[in-house]
Amino acid sequence: MKAKFLLPLFAALFFSQALMAQFHIGVKTGANITKVDGQPYKNQFRYGYHIGGFAEIGLGEKLMLQPEVLWNQVSTSLDSNYRNVYKDVFFSDQSKVRLGYLSIPILLDYKLIGNFLMLQAGPQVGILIDKNKGLVKNGVDAFSHGDFSMVGGVQVKLSSIRLSGRYVVGLSNINDLDNSDKWKNQGFQVSLGLAL
Repeated sequence: MKAKFLLPLFAALFFSQALMAQFHIGVKTGANITKVDGQPYKNQFRYGYHIGGFAEIGLGEKLMLQPEVLWNQVSTSLDSNYRNVYKDVFFSDQSKVRLGYLSIPILLDYKLIGNFLMLQAGPQVGILIDKNKGLVKNGVDAFSHGDFSMVGGVQVKLSSIRLSGRYVVGLSNINDLDNSDKWKNQGFQVSLGLAL
């Protein structure tokens, strides 16, 4: 009679151990090299940073789900040719633009070489939290409060250390002034993470 209760208990214990072996959380930080594509902006990349946390959830032998929550800084600057055109939007000498996003990428990792090298891809939702206060037109913010992007890259695992490089391309228009000009975020991320 006791064997009937012990077998499910051992099976549950084994399953929970296997699940915990495929679940990790961690912290990460790194550099962003970004730009805003659009008419008034310079076609050059600028540096920013990101910091946050991640989880790794095993989905079998080859796949893993990696949700993250990051603070992302996107930097760009105005092209001097357009500063006069947009003078009613950007106060004074406001040529540098910094945007702070709470970004939530949901990545699917494919284990390319064992547990060492992984390809990553997935969507990212960004919520604009911090922006230049001088970027307004008639009291309306120049940038929309949300951004939707796609992410692709690689990650290398060395024990508990995670090294990754990604390309992020914005799919949504972040121009909240009018529909004549489309502004989109894009950039590269290089990260160092630590699984706890």
